Amino acid sequence: MSLGPAARPVATPADADATNVVKASGLVELPIGVRWSGSPKTYDLDSRVDRLRVYEQVLREGTDDDVRRFIDVDQLIDLWDELVLPSHVRAAWARWLSEHRSLDLAC
Repeated sequence: MSLGPAARPVATPADADATNVVKASGLVELPIGVRWSGSPKTYDLDSRVDRLRVYEQVLREGTDDDVRRFIDVDQLIDLWDELVLPSHVRAAWARWLSEHRSLDLAC
């Protein structure tokens, strides 16, 4: 049995790449459940550096709804090698990408 952050389930909704879900764009603030530490911060999803930070936080801390709103799967694939994620989060998303996009990405 795992304890700590690795014990929490990783949000990997089957419909994360559904085309009928409007993705966040431009300037965003993350919900308190995702960015729970520190004061609110505005991120610019048009900036690769900000997009990396948003994706890292949402993939680690987000709910299914947060993932649907903030994660564009094509962008996730593009950012994959640069994302700093715990191994259990990376493994969960590698499985999702294998099942839903037939991609074999390194964990």
